[in-house]
Amino acid sequence: MSKLKILHAADFHLDTPFEGLPEEKTRQRRTEQRMLLLSLAELARSERVDLILLPGDLVDGEKVFFETENAMARAFGSVACPVVIAPGNHDCFTQNSIYSRAKLPDNVYIFRKNEIECLEFDEIGARVFGAAFTDRYSRPLLESFHAERYPGTLNLLCLHGEVDVRESRYDPVSSRQLAESGIDYAAFGHIHKGSELLKAGNTTYAWPGCPEGRGFDETGARFVNIIEIDRDSREVSLRKASIARRRYEILDVDISGAEPILAIHSKLPDDTQNDIYRIVLKGETDGSADAAMLRNSLEGLFFHLQIRDETVLARDIWEKAGSDSLRGLFLARMRELYDSAANEEERSRTEQAARWGLAALDNREGV
Repeated sequence: MSKLKILHAADFHLDTPFEGLPEEKTRQRRTEQRMLLLSLAELARSERVDLILLPGDLVDGEKVFFETENAMARAFGSVACPVVIAPGNHDCFTQNSIYSRAKLPDNVYIFRKNEIECLEFDEIGARVFGAAFTDRYSRPLLESFHAERYPGTLNLLCLHGEVDVRESRYDPVSSRQLAESGIDYAAFGHIHKGSELLKAGNTTYAWPGCPEGRGFDETGARFVNIIEIDRDSREVSLRKASIARRRYEILDVDISGAEPILAIHSKLPDDTQNDIYRIVLKGETDGSADAAMLRNSLEGLFFHLQIRDETVLARDIWEKAGSDSLRGLFLARMRELYDSAANEEERSRTEQAARWGLAALDNREGV
């Protein structure tokens, strides 16, 4: 074997509550999350990886559904290679954690102490160093650590943590410590945005990010890492693979002077039915858009849809203030409040109130 192939994934956060989704879709999303484990195992088999490294936050908390434990056991038991888990801050190793009670296959190895330990896998020529969070936070774990290098054996690190974040309470690691560690590849978890390969001295490291988004702070495509390490040169290469079924996206649409639904359709990609979207309306308008109508017209194009109205009143809207109508009297009063506002926050609130008022006058539902 000239190369060692590793599947590096982290931060699944299984059994996430999925706040903001209806209960039925929340249950569906949790079921789909468990299927990510089966997809991970299928990828490991198809890629014929030698090792799976899972550095933390595999589950979202101490409360784990039986179905999740079962999916974990089935998925890991279906691969022939070792599976190494380094518990993180969400799935920390305690007497009540899933790792203490679940019956996992013999090929699963779990770090259980808040200090660096070593697992030796002679059959694949690798040593895996790692540790567990045993509480929500962790002290620095790589201080004064160094792994001796042996011919034909690769040194790997599987660890939840942050690099060069001094004030971190989540196992802060420095670039200097990595450079002095003797590690060939460090598989990190905790950061939900995936990185490319990074270097500290002769040590290569990366975060895969979460394999599938769980909210609008995790938008776009998400991946796991397929790592290959040359045994002779110790050079590391990275290939990203997707096992995600759905993604979160935020789409800004300027509806200034346009029919909102036409403006939205003009910006939508072709294939959105599996995804969770937040459409944010921008621009200047005479009043608030009819969010209920837009949602009813568009929701069939998505797994779930939110519409957020962030438009502002058109500059000339105040010109109608003072006209001999209910609309004019209303705008005149709102303009007085707008002009006398003490700061930008008050002006923004007044604009929003004016938009809601205009929507009510037009018999439209405001946001």
